[in-house]
Order: sequence, then structure tokens, then C-alpha cells
Amino acid sequence: MQRDSEYLLASSLPQSNASPPEGGEDRLGGSRDSSSFDESTLDLELSGEVNLAALEEYAQLQRSIFTTALVVTVLSFTLGALFVGIQFSISLLVGALSGLIYLRLLARNIGKLGKSSKTVSKVQLLVPVMLVLAISRLPQLDLLPALIGFILYKPSLALQVFFESRSRLSS
Repeated sequence: MQRDSEYLLASSLPQSNASPPEGGEDRLGGSRDSSSFDESTLDLELSGEVNLAALEEYAQLQRSIFTTALVVTVLSFTLGALFVGIQFSISLLVGALSGLIYLRLLARNIGKLGKSSKTVSKVQLLVPVMLVLAISRLPQLDLLPALIGFILYKPSLALQVFFESRSRLSS
């Protein structure tokens, strides 16, 4: 019976009992010498400082993204009011504010990732659904400007990436 099941396999499974040599190199070229492992890399205090610095950098990045998103929102609202009309601008503003709420919820979920959560929550997806429901119930608001306003956080993300890349290149 054993021999019959071997014929059903596409290929036989390799059975290697040879152990790798001590201090030699593995197939990827990395050294297996255990004495070359530096114990300073396991320093937990240094790891905590790096985590704290990374968290502070992430918080600062969030602040700059939200500041850029607010500037883009105010600029869009002003230009819309001047060139299109106040109803368009109010719909755009409602959409932009809901986009900022969406972005904030997403950032909070990403901030919790690894600490208290292993997956990103889907709660922020309720924001666009609530926006469309509110637009359909209120005749004063238009759907297209609100949806344009909702995605206004995306140009602010693109601007933030542009500013970050310029600052990294100049330093």
C-alpha cells in the first residue's frame, strides 16, 4: 500500500538527514556561527527607545497629514464658493469633513496595530456609507461634490509624500 501512494505523488519528497556544519554558511549565504551574534542587539532598553521614537515620528506624521488635509479642504471650499457656488461648497465641505473623520479612524486603527490588535478594523468604512445616506436624506447637499470632498484627503497624502521626499533629499 505504501508503494502505491508513492506513485500518486507528483514527485517524491526529499528526505535529508544531514545536519548543516557548525559555523558554516547556509544556502542563503548567511553565517550560522553563534558566536558572531552580538548581545547588544538584544538590549531591551534600546528597543524601547527606538519604539518611542518611532511612535513619536508616526504621531508627528499624522499631525502633518491632518494639517495638510485641512489646508486642502479650506482651499477647496474657498475656490468652490468663489467659482461654482455655495451649495457646491457646502456639499464639498461635508464630504471633506467626513473624509477627515475616515482618515482619523483609519490612523487610529493603524496605530493600534501590533499593540492591541492584529488586524485593521473596518469601522472607518461606515463613514462613506453614512455620508451617502446623509446626502440622500438632505436635499440641500449634492452627491458628486460630497464625494469629491470625501477624497480630498488623498491629495493631502500625495502632498505629504512630496514634502517628505524633498526634506529627505535636502538633508
